[in-house]
Amino acid sequence: MSHTGYVPAVVNLIDDDTQRIWGGDVESARQAMLANDMDGVLGVDGSFALLAQDGERIVLARSLDRPMRYFLAKAVAGPVLIVAERIDEIAAELSRRGWSAQFHPSYTRMVPAHHVTTLRLVGCPDPNPVHRRFFDPPRGTLPTDLDVIGRRYIEAVYAELRRWLSAQDPAAPIGVPFSGGIDSGAILLCLYRLMLNEGISPSRLKAFTLSIDGEGEDARQARDFLRRTDLEMLGETIDIPASALDAQRAVAVIEDYKPLDVECAAVNLALLAGIRERYPEWRLLVDGDGGDENLKDYPIEENSELTIRSVVNNRMLYQEGWGVESIKHSLTYSGGYSRGCVRGYACAREHGFADFSPYTRPSVIAVAEAIPFAELTKGSHEKLYALKGEIVSRGVRAVLGIEMPVFPKRRFQHGALSAGEAPRLFPHGEALYRRHFEKLHAAPA
Repeated sequence: MSHTGYVPAVVNLIDDDTQRIWGGDVESARQAMLANDMDGVLGVDGSFALLAQDGERIVLARSLDRPMRYFLAKAVAGPVLIVAERIDEIAAELSRRGWSAQFHPSYTRMVPAHHVTTLRLVGCPDPNPVHRRFFDPPRGTLPTDLDVIGRRYIEAVYAELRRWLSAQDPAAPIGVPFSGGIDSGAILLCLYRLMLNEGISPSRLKAFTLSIDGEGEDARQARDFLRRTDLEMLGETIDIPASALDAQRAVAVIEDYKPLDVECAAVNLALLAGIRERYPEWRLLVDGDGGDENLKDYPIEENSELTIRSVVNNRMLYQEGWGVESIKHSLTYSGGYSRGCVRGYACAREHGFADFSPYTRPSVIAVAEAIPFAELTKGSHEKLYALKGEIVSRGVRAVLGIEMPVFPKRRFQHGALSAGEAPRLFPHGEALYRRHFEKLHAAPA
């Protein structure tokens, strides 16, 4: 308690009904947070964004796959903490209370994933938050044997899918946004085999592939993948006109302006809208988000800030960015997939889906972090980029007994379009997306 006896007001706009916890319960998770029980928080099984309060002490924590933001407002009686998933929800709450003059989107803060964030609301001034890590897997502990690594990785993916599936309505259909790439391919094969093993009819399962104007390598690749694995009955193409791609709407939905995330979100929104139009009651999606981050499958050459040494030697760089203690960490957005999770979560929420990716779960990331990337790559970009296909296909063969086709990597927004169309459909770049984002939150004249 503060010396005034005032207990700070907290407005939590994240409803408990949105927590998707399938191991334990919300209140036990909150008690672990308040008790600084990091193992207890790590043991929360599922997707969560949770707040707990003990007087002036507020603790916040979220899983990697969903956003959680906060804003500290000042009232006459003392500080008021507003917590929400979205920036526009915070802005609306401030407006409702007559506090719009205090708002700017850059004043909002994102809770970094994999940390318990502690705030002490004592007023004038309130101290900076303290972030305490609850997930810190050991690095580079696996042998260099790709068969061992692959088996461990796919075993972890399969186990997470099994835990998730056991918590779902046994009659609910499940959709996989499917390109035939490594991540969505492994997800589909694991789900298919899991449902058979659990005595569940795989007729509940569909692989949804996006095609823009009937074009795109993903549609051809997906058909080839399904044919080669004898799963053609699962495939369904969602054909969308290019005119449905709306980058400015994507900026508004994900509340961000990074071009690759905006483009990915625009294409994702088109796919989800197509599924929703065809299946009004569909709810469950399982996607491959986080797979590239786990196995470091991004072209280093496209980012001038990165070297192969920084990629293979920094803990969870692609999942968390440079880390909460670094100068480059964004207080407004966090970093890495901790920032980029909105391109999946917010788009799914916009169309009424509940999405899940086992690649974002700590048990799967722990296996990825245990891979001795530096030893395996020896400074070679080419060796790094070849690892993902080798690891996942070997793991699928060992765990599922299936030969998984492996195709060259391409981004979602490129694979859904005909070759070379992305620059024409998304010509804007970060400066224009940023201006549009700022316009969304501009104060009225």
